[in-house]
Amino acid sequence: MRFFFRSRKFKIISAVTAVILSLTLIAWIAGGIFAPQSSLSGVISSPFQRIATSISNGFRDFTQKFRDNETLIVEKSELQDEINHLNEQIADYEKIKAENEFYKNYLEIKDAHPDFQFESAVIISRDSNDEYGAFTIDAGSVDGIQVHDPVITDAGLVGYVSSVGLTTSKVTTILDPNISVGAIDSRTSDAGIIGGNLTLTSSGKTRMYNIRRTSSVAIGDYVVTSGSGVFPKGLLIGKISNISQEEFKTSLYAEIEPFVNVREIRQVMVITDFSGKTGGGK
Repeated sequence: MRFFFRSRKFKIISAVTAVILSLTLIAWIAGGIFAPQSSLSGVISSPFQRIATSISNGFRDFTQKFRDNETLIVEKSELQDEINHLNEQIADYEKIKAENEFYKNYLEIKDAHPDFQFESAVIISRDSNDEYGAFTIDAGSVDGIQVHDPVITDAGLVGYVSSVGLTTSKVTTILDPNISVGAIDSRTSDAGIIGGNLTLTSSGKTRMYNIRRTSSVAIGDYVVTSGSGVFPKGLLIGKISNISQEEFKTSLYAEIEPFVNVREIRQVMVITDFSGKTGGGK
């Protein structure tokens, strides 16, 4: 085979091939000076010219598709940015709507107690080790929150602030035995003390104890704060679901079903100031 590449025949074929390729290149560049139909060189070069044209068109198509894909990627990115922006607007709208509804529910309380000063807060964590539903809110001393400030929702009393940080605070709920809230029956004005009970907390209830044996409290009566201690007067607590005698039969106690489910709420109001507010104590 190597002798063939050195032969005269191979040299002639090479020369002819070179001439054909040259003619093809000239015809492609000149764009018609040598019409393929008019000469032998055109006939011979025509297949090569078609190949060259096909390659050229293919390259152009590939380039165009690449540019089209690049445009689609940019448009898709811009569209995704617009979708993200719209989603943010929807989230903001829902948040504002919820806040407006939240605040609207406090207007009646504010109308009834114009001396109340509120600070809204969101529950950011719950104490899994606390059996009585203690939680942490996103408001602290920088927001004017103080220890023993009452915590409510529009439905009623939740508890009180038991510790305060710079930007967060811990809330002890009315289910906790350590809490002590002066309370009265809204129908009879019979007085008692609200304090949690370990047995009752599993059912989401608390109790009102130290009720006079001669009182006329009844199941279904509403219980509200009496205004003694650190809690303002008239805050709804719950309704009486059961009444029993204390162990030594010297007084009565009532099981109270709170109006607020402290384990399900997400937002609260802290009463930072009110007429007759006192410091310290529970």
